Amino acid sequence: MGNICRSPTAHGVFQKIVIEHGLRKIVEVDSAGTHAYHVGNKPDTRAINIAAKHGYNLSKLRARKVTSADFENFEYIIALDDENYADLINQCNEEHKQKVKRFLDFSTQTEFSEVPDPYYGGIQGFETVLALTEDASCGLLEHIKNTHWPTSS
Repeated sequence: MGNICRSPTAHGVFQKIVIEHGLRKIVEVDSAGTHAYHVGNKPDTRAINIAAKHGYNLSKLRARKVTSADFENFEYIIALDDENYADLINQCNEEHKQKVKRFLDFSTQTEFSEVPDPYYGGIQGFETVLALTEDASCGLLEHIKNTHWPTSS
């Protein structure tokens, strides 16, 4: 929503996984919010600290708002919850609606259908966000690899 908690965490996690798989030059990762509440700000300090504890660096990320160019330039627009999914669908032209996906649709866990917003809670909420984004990031990368570079049988 504001691009300071969940989305930069997902950005940092997915970026590291992309790099570890040698796809840095092929897969571009970015994050943005559906609202302009925190444009230009660093991620929430709690998100930065929890991510760093698990080996992810979010410190260079800055909040920005989704633009119409994002729907043109990116193949996947990933929403972390249903409200943001609806906002993204409403912001884009009909031709780009198929690009908007729910992040946890790529997850193996079944307890959560949305990445919960940790902003008003404690540290455990940020740990939950990190765990969910790690799982969904692995699934998303696997989906991208299978969709774009399927192995021949």
